[in-house]
Amino acid sequence: MKVISSRDFNQDVSQAKRAARIEPVFVTDRGRTTHVLMSIEAYRKLSGQSETIVDLLAMAAPVALDVAETRSDDAWDNPVNRRG
Repeated sequence: MKVISSRDFNQDVSQAKRAARIEPVFVTDRGRTTHVLMSIEAYRKLSGQSETIVDLLAMAAPVALDVAETRSDDAWDNPVNRRG
């Protein structure tokens, strides 16, 4: 378990983020633990989340789309689009 002071955290956030990839980093303020920094993977495991909506959408199979079929030449024949 890594423990750093809030002063050290503020001076080198990148180092704290690197350490949090390996294990949670406890941040102290005047000797008292006030925050915990951890990787998103560790957080998801702790909270029981397996995947986010972004993960699920990224896994979706691509949809085949035939552009010729979806094009409507009649779109301009709509009376709403006509000016009289």
